[in-house]
Amino acid sequence: MTRFTTIGATLAMTTALAGAVSAQELRMTIWSANEAHLTLFNDIADSFTATHPGVSITYESLPFSSYTTTLTTQIAGGNPPDLAWILERTAADFVNSGVLAPLNDGFMAADGFDYDDILAKPTELWRLDGELYAIPFSTSPLAIFANNDLIRAAGAPTPADLIAAGEWTWDNAIDVAAKVAAADSEGIIVRDFNFQTWQNLAAIWRGWDAAPWSADGATCTFDEPQMVDAMTFIHDAIFETGATPGPGESVDFFAGDAAMSITQISRASLLPTGDDAFDWDLVPLPTGQAGDYAVIGQAAIGAFQRGDNVDLAVAFLAHMTNPENSAKLAQFFPPVRASLLNAETLGATNPLLTSEMIDSVVVDGITRGEVLPVHEGYSEIQQVVRAELDSLWQPDADVAAVLSNVCQRIQPLL
Repeated sequence: MTRFTTIGATLAMTTALAGAVSAQELRMTIWSANEAHLTLFNDIADSFTATHPGVSITYESLPFSSYTTTLTTQIAGGNPPDLAWILERTAADFVNSGVLAPLNDGFMAADGFDYDDILAKPTELWRLDGELYAIPFSTSPLAIFANNDLIRAAGAPTPADLIAAGEWTWDNAIDVAAKVAAADSEGIIVRDFNFQTWQNLAAIWRGWDAAPWSADGATCTFDEPQMVDAMTFIHDAIFETGATPGPGESVDFFAGDAAMSITQISRASLLPTGDDAFDWDLVPLPTGQAGDYAVIGQAAIGAFQRGDNVDLAVAFLAHMTNPENSAKLAQFFPPVRASLLNAETLGATNPLLTSEMIDSVVVDGITRGEVLPVHEGYSEIQQVVRAELDSLWQPDADVAAVLSNVCQRIQPLL
C-alpha cells in the first residue's frame, strides 16, 4: 500500500495491494507536494510492494520552510522516519552523526542496482570513510537563464555571442546586465537569494576560488582576499552599476523582467509559453578570476538506523534509485548515474533543453561541480552569517570590515 500525507492535509493518492495485510510499514519524509512528483513516487513504490507483499509505503510531505526542523524533531522524539530527503546544507550533520544507515552492502547486493554506475564526485558529500550514507536523487547545476530579447534590445551581446567569442566572463556578464538595467529593465538576479540566502552567492564567488570556510571546516575564510574581491564585485554590481537589483526589489526573470537569472535547471518549467514567451537560452556560469568552475545543489535520500525496518528501507532505497527508476526520476531530478548523464536520456525527459544545453550545463556541471556550502551545525551558522551580512547591503559598506566581522562571529561555531 502506498499513501501520501501532508502536515495538516491528506493527499488523496492512495493505492493498495489487493488482499495484502500490512505487516511492515515504511515512512519517507519529503518536501514536495507536487502532484506529478507524487504520482511518480507512487508508481515506484507500487512496483516495490508488488514484489514485497505486506509492505506499505507512506510519503509524508513536510513544508520546505520548516522541513529540517520538523525532521530533526521527529528524530529527537524517538519517531524518526524510515527514510528521508536531506538537503546538501545539512549533509554533514546527518552523515557525521551516525543516525543514517550505511548503504554500500545493501546497494551492492540489490539485484540490478549497478553500484559502479554511481559517480564518485557528486557523492563525496554523502560518504564517510568510503561508506555511502545517503544517495543523491537530485543533483542540479546552477546556471544562467538569459532573456535574449531584452539583451539585444539593449544593444548588448547575448551570452551565446560571448561564449562563441571566448569572452563569457563575469566582467562581461555584468556589463551586459548593466546595459539592460540602463534600458529600463533589470539586469541579473540570483534567484532565491533575496539578500538572505547568502549561500546562493556561491554561484558567483566560486569563480574567485572563494569559500566561507576552509576545506576542513575549521577556519573562517570570509575575510580572505578571494572572498573580499568576490563580494566587492557583487556589491559594485548592486550599488555602482545597477546590474543587479538592490534590497527590497522583487524581480522575476521568468515573467520577462530581467536579462539573466542564476538558478537551477529545474526552473525551466517556469519559462513562459504562448504570447508571453521570449527568446531564452541556458548557459554555464561565466568564467571568474580563478577560471572555469561549476556549482551544484543537491538533495539525497538516507535510511535511518533507528527505524523499525532498516534493511527493508535500504532495499526500497536501492529500488527507488536503481537505473530504471533513476531514469524515470530524471524528468524532474538530474541523476548521479554515469549511464544516464547524456543528452539522449536527459533530453527525452527535458524537452525544453537542447543537446548543447544538456552537455554544457547539466552533464559537465554534475560531473565536476562543487556543492553549495555545507558545515556541521549549518542552521545556526547560516543565521549568524545572514545577520552579519545585513550591513553589507548598504551603498557605503566597507566590504572587508563586514567580512572580518563575519569571521569573528562564526569562528567559535566552526
